[in-house]
Amino acid sequence: MFILTSKLQKINKSLFLLDLLCPEDLTELARITGCSAQVRAPNCVTTPNINKYRTATSVCNNLKNPRLGASNTPFTRWLPPEYDDGISQPKGWDRNRKINNFVLPLVRQVSNNILSTTDAGVVSDREFSHMVTLFGQWNDHDLTFTPFSPSIRSFSNGVNCDDSCERTEPCIPIPIPPGDPRLPSRPDTCLPAFRSAPACGTGYSAYNFGGEPNRREQINALTAFLDLGQVYGSEEKLALSLRNLSSNEGLLAVNTEFRDNGRELLPFSPMQANMCATRGRITNDTNAKEVPCFLAGDGRVVENIALTSLHTLFVREHNRLARRLKRLNPHWDSETLYQEARKIMGAYTQIFVFRDYLPHIVGDEEMRKRLGRYPGYSPNVNPSIANVFATAAYRFAHLAIQPVLSRLDANNREHSQFPSVPLFKAFFTPWRIIFEGGIDPLLRGLFGRPAKMATQDHMLVDALRERLFQFVMHLAMDLGSLNMQRSRDHSLPGYNAWRKFCGLSQPRNQAELGQVLNNSGLARKLLELYGTPENIDVWMGGVAEPFVRGGRVGPLFACLIATQFQKIRQGDRLWYQNLGVFNAGQRGALSSVTLSRIICDNTDITSVPRDVYRVISNTNPLVPCSNIPALNLFSWTDRPGILGQDTNQFMTQLEYLDFVPQL
Repeated sequence: MFILTSKLQKINKSLFLLDLLCPEDLTELARITGCSAQVRAPNCVTTPNINKYRTATSVCNNLKNPRLGASNTPFTRWLPPEYDDGISQPKGWDRNRKINNFVLPLVRQVSNNILSTTDAGVVSDREFSHMVTLFGQWNDHDLTFTPFSPSIRSFSNGVNCDDSCERTEPCIPIPIPPGDPRLPSRPDTCLPAFRSAPACGTGYSAYNFGGEPNRREQINALTAFLDLGQVYGSEEKLALSLRNLSSNEGLLAVNTEFRDNGRELLPFSPMQANMCATRGRITNDTNAKEVPCFLAGDGRVVENIALTSLHTLFVREHNRLARRLKRLNPHWDSETLYQEARKIMGAYTQIFVFRDYLPHIVGDEEMRKRLGRYPGYSPNVNPSIANVFATAAYRFAHLAIQPVLSRLDANNREHSQFPSVPLFKAFFTPWRIIFEGGIDPLLRGLFGRPAKMATQDHMLVDALRERLFQFVMHLAMDLGSLNMQRSRDHSLPGYNAWRKFCGLSQPRNQAELGQVLNNSGLARKLLELYGTPENIDVWMGGVAEPFVRGGRVGPLFACLIATQFQKIRQGDRLWYQNLGVFNAGQRGALSSVTLSRIICDNTDITSVPRDVYRVISNTNPLVPCSNIPALNLFSWTDRPGILGQDTNQFMTQLEYLDFVPQL
């Protein structure tokens, strides 16, 4: 629709595409583009077990508005976008256009002047482990993914966005400022970037029936719910491909070629293009065996090996649960076992995020104000992910990533055979999991080493700012620049607009900004670039703020993150605490689950801290796995009269002892 409208308006700006198409043409166009599936109302009445299990796409979670929170629907907006043309052009697309009397600075210049640090300047967090950082990425990949335009070639002249610095839809190259420390500033040098794909029926110069322009909206390819879509997939076809359909135990598929000390690994992706063939380039060994990328519910599974280790851990846990449920309920079929294990796993992530993770991030006040006691489900709450959350606020943890992924041995010391890996050498390297000691050393590194502290003078490590994906792209990327360029592509309002949204003060000058940031020097550097606090990119302004009490973000991001999770929880009909989702015994059993125990049950690690999110200390020491409570599955037994029969026919003695205290 966008392409056709653009071509039409080059001929006659007064013409609108919809004026020239008959209803039959529009129907056919919707079918060809795939948009018809997004406008056709789903039938929730005929969907099996709709009150018991989630659909893969989360269609029909809200029975009144079935697509609310479903995958492949637009992000929601909490504030209107600020497109240059009011409809689709990225904010700052016209480089001569002044916004609030100032031209927006180049994002790479902002990155160079504000975000730059060195590995030597990194300060480690004294309270939280690196698990907090990677769990944040893991959780983000459950909630948000913004697909690029389906083509990376210009719609008008065929230019390849990867190879050209020409600004032409969908190419939004990142220009290099003069004097850049890494890259020459020439018209033919830029960091390649592509626009996010527009949602069906948005971003073209026509008006909808309400008289409003069809402003461009971006797509969330994932569901808005805490449902472990990164494990199970957020589309029906993908979800099916991730299952072991030859088993009668409801298992997820695993690798058939390699094992990790006898334990399961993720299956390989069937895609022909192998972005993960990096072993030869990184090791300079031309004879090194390459392996395909791993397959998971989210395509970013191989972004780094610590993230891959969490994916592997949770797939193993699903299969462990499914096998135990089969022993407790031999009469359950494969579908029931799969769905019940998936349902338990969904409760895991909801508990881990709200009980264990968010208090470390948003701090005491926001937890008390928005994320305290569960208020119950409301079909009137929209759980959809906000554009500002996905594009800015939940990217705060980029500043908490260490330049090294630690790998520790059984004594929690540097692994002698497989030492720690520089972060820039850990991107798209599944072969490290297969050939370099599996996931155990990486998991020990996550809970056994601290997170990076996101300080105002040491923000983004070089692995992310100067060496991002250097072994899979012809030019290494800059994550800070990408974050700001993405927010301009989505045309998010600036820093002060979001401060106002959250009921916070809106600094008007350097002195007031210096007070908000508690740093007059940083305020001066920002205003030398932006001219006014109004124009500061929301991601940049958010990560520049000092932390709230008890948290690891400033007041703005604490508000935006807590608001989003408040809506996710209250707008989820299948939230684990909602009456009827689990029975009282099951909810009681789930209250004891910990990520520590999942690590114990699915690795050869024998000692863990009770709280893997906090650094190991006198108050959070390593303890034997036998001291960590296991999930009691007795409440999932639905065989009538089981206690009057030979219990050992259905469970081991250990399992029996697990549930005896609850009788």
